[in-house]
Amino acid sequence: MATSDTTTFDDRETRDEQMRATIDEWVETLTDLVDEAQASAEFQEWLDVQSRFHEYSHRNTLLIKQQCPEATKVAGYRTWQEEFDRHVSEGESAIWIWAPIITTRCPECENAPSYHEESDCEYDETPPEDWDEGLVGFKPAPVFDVSQTEGEPLPELDTQTYGDGSELVDALQEAASALDVEVRIVAQSEWTYSGAKGVCSQSGRDEQPIVKAKNRDNEADLVTTLIHEYAHALLHFQVADDSERAKREVEAEAVAYVVGRYFCLDTSNAAFYLAVWADDQTDTITDRLQRISTTATTVIDAVDDQLKEGDTM
Repeated sequence: MATSDTTTFDDRETRDEQMRATIDEWVETLTDLVDEAQASAEFQEWLDVQSRFHEYSHRNTLLIKQQCPEATKVAGYRTWQEEFDRHVSEGESAIWIWAPIITTRCPECENAPSYHEESDCEYDETPPEDWDEGLVGFKPAPVFDVSQTEGEPLPELDTQTYGDGSELVDALQEAASALDVEVRIVAQSEWTYSGAKGVCSQSGRDEQPIVKAKNRDNEADLVTTLIHEYAHALLHFQVADDSERAKREVEAEAVAYVVGRYFCLDTSNAAFYLAVWADDQTDTITDRLQRISTTATTVIDAVDDQLKEGDTM
């Protein structure tokens, strides 16, 4: 439920503009405060929301964070009624996110018919009635968190805890091929990378990245190391700019935090040294947030697939 110090978008006339401005202002504030503890707290709060809504874009998880940071499951008004037999409690304010607009669009300029007619596009090879459907933009859409609803209990969710890391170690190894990564868990007696728990090797332009992790008794810690190195493999393979090394570490650690939280691992000891982003512009930090969001989703989906396969065997 939204509180008095959270953001609201009640004014229909300015809602679209305010939603865009809120995202920009949050990133600009983060940019200005990267060397302060407040920035790390804000960043971690967004990562917490991202871990709960990993299928949402970074823009939508930022909007949810600003309006209802404690949200756990959101859906539209009718979805709550028709699919869950629940109704939104009286007096609750909507959480506004961006919903895709899917309609027929011009194959050339990709605009909907009405916008196509007003544009300079002269495409006329295929008549509008035969155009394919596609994404033409986004519009504000209201959703509500489960805490704002009443009615039938939600269907039982998978409440298994993966805190011991055992299943996740196996699932991460099985997911490597789907992520186009080679993975090796190396015995401590054979580990040659002093001071490192894991590494991502660059072995050639046309070869897969190789993730190596030092084996250890703490499997949860091994899991977060593997995820961290997978993030490097997906985000930074063949990136040779050493000046970006510390900045890349924050991205990889953020991905490990989101994925770990999603699978119920205790990642509370993670530290985000955002001061290394101090010379980044707002657009650069926005790009980093998007990369963290999409990479975490990629890893989560790959591991989830392996866990589901294991459950059916």
